[in-house]
Amino acid sequence: MKFYKYHGTGNDFIIVDGREKGIFLSPPQIEALCRRNTGIGADGVIFFCDSATGADCEMRIFNADGSEAEMCGNGIRCLAKHLYERQGTRKEEMYIDTRAGAKAIRLKIAEGLVTGIDVDMGIPDFTGTAAEKAIKLDSGEELAVICLSLGNPHCVLFVGDVDEADVERLGPIIERHPFFPSRTNVEFAQTVNAGRLLLRVWERGVGETAACGTGACAAFAAAVNKGWAGKAMVVGLRGGELNISVDDYGHLHMEGPAVEIFTGELSVNCRGWSEA
Repeated sequence: MKFYKYHGTGNDFIIVDGREKGIFLSPPQIEALCRRNTGIGADGVIFFCDSATGADCEMRIFNADGSEAEMCGNGIRCLAKHLYERQGTRKEEMYIDTRAGAKAIRLKIAEGLVTGIDVDMGIPDFTGTAAEKAIKLDSGEELAVICLSLGNPHCVLFVGDVDEADVERLGPIIERHPFFPSRTNVEFAQTVNAGRLLLRVWERGVGETAACGTGACAAFAAAVNKGWAGKAMVVGLRGGELNISVDDYGHLHMEGPAVEIFTGELSVNCRGWSEA
């Protein structure tokens, strides 16, 4: 099986042509591929296949634990770069179908290569209310959070110092809290000023990652809701920076890089893969 490895601000993915043989890998096989020591190593696997709606392709994104996600902001940028540079979709504007709906994408091109990608992430959904919610943990702690959706679920927790945030402990607890029947991504956000926010993300089905595109958008939307942000913010993550903005129609836009790391062929004797 041929694969391509990409990252977007440190959030890394295996990209596979889902049109080949018309099949997808099983969750155990995806989990095996994403293992850092015995597989390729990644935060997730992206399959692209033909769209039934007229879009340039359909994206399916699976987390490192084999579960399927609705959308991935860093992943869709990587896929857009792959389509342009490797698959002959030579368009500076394209549409990619996801389980969270079709996403409009604009590419910046220099000397035939993609140097930047802007994704229209749509309008954030606060599920009828933008008020903070109180999440009570089994330990008795009560956390003030903001819950919203960008096609996938997010829970934003503002902290005083993102470096000191208890991500490893609170992340998995909040992810699987009964309030979130489909689990949730958890954002630990620190506002520096009206134009800059620092962020760490515990991703559903993965753990803490170097970056999360939809998480950056969710944190920005939550900061706007609290009156702490204007029309645009630079979101600093451990893997790099993303530029998030809101247009006059309420749509969030995410702009950031995507990088091809390497390509290869998976051995049928790969430990873990053949046992999956």
